[in-house]
Amino acid sequence: MLRAVRIRRGLTQAQVAVVAGVSRPLVSMIKRGALDATSLRTTRRVAVALGISLALEPRWRGAELAKLLDERHAALVNAVTVRLTAGGWQVTPEHTFNEWGENGSIDVFAWQPASRALLAVEVKTSLPDLQDVLSTMDRKRRLAPKLARDLGWRPLIVGSVLALPAETWARNAVERHGPIFGAALPARASEVRHWLQNPARDLRGVWFLLNDSPGSTKRRHGGQMRARPRRGAPEATTPRSAAAGDMGENADDAALAAGDRP
Repeated sequence: MLRAVRIRRGLTQAQVAVVAGVSRPLVSMIKRGALDATSLRTTRRVAVALGISLALEPRWRGAELAKLLDERHAALVNAVTVRLTAGGWQVTPEHTFNEWGENGSIDVFAWQPASRALLAVEVKTSLPDLQDVLSTMDRKRRLAPKLARDLGWRPLIVGSVLALPAETWARNAVERHGPIFGAALPARASEVRHWLQNPARDLRGVWFLLNDSPGSTKRRHGGQMRARPRRGAPEATTPRSAAAGDMGENADDAALAAGDRP
């Protein structure tokens, strides 16, 4: 693929190497498929120099990965639906549309009659292509008032929210792309929650929610965590490194739960 595009564009390996900021032998090595000798980042730099989008497609047990992702997505949609319903919103999950050739579905479409507020929620359990997510959200926000009127709703206020699981990778992604999220979805979880209770203006934001699906890395288990051993109970011998690792995970879970409880 790289060779075919390079020839079509009339470029030499040396020219591609200059644009990608790598050596010509490295370009040749990648072209021959010797990917084990380089990094994914370097391979993508060479691809981008040719205008090629290089996607990573993980596979696991045939169709099991798709089922696992569907489970996580469904669980997060359910979490959004439960919270909105409890707050007095009328909720339509997976609302499909087809308007003048533009078709798709809104993960959670919600309406609050008292304030005449409309909400379109995009649910994501991964962010493989941020630009695609944002452009999709813009398209759905543009269509949302028309879709609402078809349901008999007459919105005065429109909200567009990206719902993400309250997991470290999601928070890191938002922080890493801070300027982009700041421009496209400036409101954060606390502001989104306040808006859901009292929507007084249009809103664009990011909402972190705990995901209790079996595949979630931040799944909450029932029961209470004992912070100290019972009085008189023998102390367990635990390697220091293992104890530190467990403490970090538990502390992270607790922080997420405390910060994003509706």
